[in-house]
Amino acid sequence: MMKIDEILEYLPHRYPFLLVDRVTEVEKGVSIKGYKNVSFNEPFFTGHFPDNPIMPGVLIIEAMAQLSGILGFVTVERKPSDGVIQYLAGSSKVRFKRPVLPGDRLDMEARFVSGKRGIWKFDCRALVDGEVVCVAEILTAEREV
Repeated sequence: MMKIDEILEYLPHRYPFLLVDRVTEVEKGVSIKGYKNVSFNEPFFTGHFPDNPIMPGVLIIEAMAQLSGILGFVTVERKPSDGVIQYLAGSSKVRFKRPVLPGDRLDMEARFVSGKRGIWKFDCRALVDGEVVCVAEILTAEREV
C-alpha cells in the first residue's frame, strides 16, 4: 500500500491535478489498484456542471493514467527524481458506463499488458461502489526530463 507521501515520490502531479489519493495494491510488472476520493470541493465541479456536478470523463482517464504511471515506475524501479516522467501517450477502447458524482470513491485498477522502448500499455477500469463506471486501454510513455 502507498499513502500520499509515497505517491508524491512517483507522480510529479500536484494539486489540483493529482488524482490518486491511495494505492491499495501493487504487484510489480502485473497490476495496481488505488482510489481517488471525489469531493464536492474539487475545482472542476464549479463549471462541470453547476446544477448537476459530475466528474469530467477526461479526468477519469487521467486518474487511471496516473495510477498506470505509478505501476510503470515501480516496474522499472525508477522515479521522477531519476530524471524521467511517465506521459499519457494515448487511450483507446474508452467507454463510460455512468457518471461519477461528488462523494463517490473512484476505485481504479490497471493491469500491465505490454511494454516496448518505454511505451507501456495497460488495461484499466474505474468503479464506484463495485459498479464499473469507465474502462479504457491506456498508453504511457517514459521520457527523460
